Amino acid sequence: MAGKQRISYVPFESIDDPAMREELLRCQREGTPRPESSAVRAHVPGAFWAFANSWRDIFRNGVCDHKIKELCRVYVSRSVICEFCGNQRSVKAAGQGLTEPKYDDLINFEKSAMYGEREKAALAYAEAIVWRLDTDDAFWARLRRHFSEPELVELGCFVALTFGQQSWLRLLDIEHHQYLTGTSASMAPGFESAEALANSKAAPDYWARRKTGAKRDAA
Repeated sequence: MAGKQRISYVPFESIDDPAMREELLRCQREGTPRPESSAVRAHVPGAFWAFANSWRDIFRNGVCDHKIKELCRVYVSRSVICEFCGNQRSVKAAGQGLTEPKYDDLINFEKSAMYGEREKAALAYAEAIVWRLDTDDAFWARLRRHFSEPELVELGCFVALTFGQQSWLRLLDIEHHQYLTGTSASMAPGFESAEALANSKAAPDYWARRKTGAKRDAA
């Protein structure tokens, strides 16, 4: 059952700033993020643009592979159980060849044959940030085998950004197909419409129902 939405959307028709309106329309067209989360941030223009500009610069663009960042984004979703974020997919990453099976085993990435060594190293980095794990020289040597220092900076900043945002958004009980409706941009398969979303979330094997984000045992 959906929860009660905790912070309202700023009505699109009440927004006077042409640039903010265009960014919300971009979210409607392209997604990731979808417009609902941006419509919450629109209550504070500084918060709206701090996220939108950072997201553009270190997620959609930047020096590190976009597909790697997309896998880390959904790893965070599965860890904190942010359904709003976890039910989205990057259109850009899909265009670069990232397919749906790649999302299926993120929590168990170290033991999975689904991911290459570079992907596993990035996910280990995300895991260490999300679960506040201790690291050692071997951990950093592993990262340096696969990533330059600029890539490590961007990836770390991106994971920190999406971890903070998703940890907040999951509390708000916002949902897709509620704001600037009528598009399926960036929605995961099975979530393309309000009806499809409701059916997928009611399924017994729905990813959030499986509690894949249960706190990692770091003992």
